[in-house]
Amino acid sequence: MISSMNDLGTTRRDFVHTTIGFVAVAATPGLVISNPTTPSALSKETGMTTEPWFRISLAQWSLHRALRAGDLLPMDFPEHTRKQYGIKGVEYVSTFYGDQKNDPAFPGKLRQRAEDAGVQSLLIMVDGEGPLGAPDEAVRMEAVSNHRAWLDIAKALGCHSIRVNANSEGTPDEQLACCAKGMSALLEHADALELNVLIENHGGHSSNGAWLSNLMKTVDNPRFGTLPDFGNFILDWNTMEEYDRYRGTTELMPWAKAVSAKSHAFNSEGLETGTDYERMIQIVKDAGYRGWIGVEYEGPDDNEPRGIEQTRDLLMKLGGAC
Repeated sequence: MISSMNDLGTTRRDFVHTTIGFVAVAATPGLVISNPTTPSALSKETGMTTEPWFRISLAQWSLHRALRAGDLLPMDFPEHTRKQYGIKGVEYVSTFYGDQKNDPAFPGKLRQRAEDAGVQSLLIMVDGEGPLGAPDEAVRMEAVSNHRAWLDIAKALGCHSIRVNANSEGTPDEQLACCAKGMSALLEHADALELNVLIENHGGHSSNGAWLSNLMKTVDNPRFGTLPDFGNFILDWNTMEEYDRYRGTTELMPWAKAVSAKSHAFNSEGLETGTDYERMIQIVKDAGYRGWIGVEYEGPDDNEPRGIEQTRDLLMKLGGAC
């Protein structure tokens, strides 16, 4: 997997955003407004309980070191997420289950593990299954077929989406055209399963908010969405050229069906040093989004639990709840 992840006062603007948010949630599969197990915040102004602005989930990539070392088994991820961090939503990464992809019993076993832990399976981040934007039609359709299998698994797990990549070749316009063909072909299967296909800003042209927005408009399917990642706007991994992350997130939020809170390092005040989280969360709120925001720690510090906890705690301060 490439490098992935205010005040709630009763102002008129917040009221308008809240109203828009509820409309957006109702129209967006996979998003939730509330849950009986969701903690509620107490408003100091009114003394009444209010729903948290968003729910906090955990992206499996946050634990990639522990998973690769064998310190944590992929099947234990849901239970570990709930017990260790108190988080009740999970986002899987396909590469940690690649050897079980063709086992018909696998999805049922993992779903049961999640349900036993009281955890909701949200989406699968799919990597390594071929370029959905390949110029060669045969290669492109093989990739579509590979991704269809993960849609079936996502359906069995009770997820609302899979996240795919916009890998292609050629000029920006050529890549957009090829990706549109691949995504449209994959969406035929997603439509039948009532699932979403999401694209994350994940390097190359997909990390260009304007380009990815154009792809969303070209495909024009209500089940085709974005997964904005706060820290993944790298246009060129060789030069480390970046697209403005705040502009990019703003451009992608109109189609967002999930959001990834990428984090790398924190200062002594508990703030992420590379991304202004308060500014990012305000962009998310301004878009009317009230779904899940996934913790995706990817820092150089090998203390993954600490990085996850710091990201979770910062998100909670900004209006989220586990």
